[in-house]
Amino acid sequence: MFPELVIETDLGAITVELDRLKAPLTVNHILHLVKNKRYDNSLIHRVVPGFVIQSGAFKADLSELESCGTVVNESGNGLKNTRGSLSMARYNDPHSAAASFFINLGNNDNLDPSSDGWGYAVFGFVTDGMDVVDNIAAVKTHYNNQLDAKDVPIEPLHIISIKVK
Repeated sequence: MFPELVIETDLGAITVELDRLKAPLTVNHILHLVKNKRYDNSLIHRVVPGFVIQSGAFKADLSELESCGTVVNESGNGLKNTRGSLSMARYNDPHSAAASFFINLGNNDNLDPSSDGWGYAVFGFVTDGMDVVDNIAAVKTHYNNQLDAKDVPIEPLHIISIKVK
């Protein structure tokens, strides 16, 4: 019910525990992507200190990371976007999460569901390696013309691999 993953990055390893009990669709989706090595050699493409670090959208060569469709938003599962939690990134469509995910660097209550609408689905928590997460959060960022995005690390940071522990 609570599989563990090791996310190997350029700056070290992060161990996470997934909550299949409260986010079964999301966890199964992530495990499918991990099994098919979709996250291997991918880019950590967004770093916003005090907010999130995000990955899962681009490979190291800046091509889009191939997903296997989208997953139903499970943000109403009772899990909160607190420091160290993992959540699915998405577009305005609440059910548009594909492969991109983020690690919360702070308690981001504004990302939780509310009476105004859907939130961002939490599906796991960092259990070891928050020092690595904090080191990633401290890198210098800029606007990247190739990605047409801000908050991109100046020196590329990668997920080398994600494996089931």
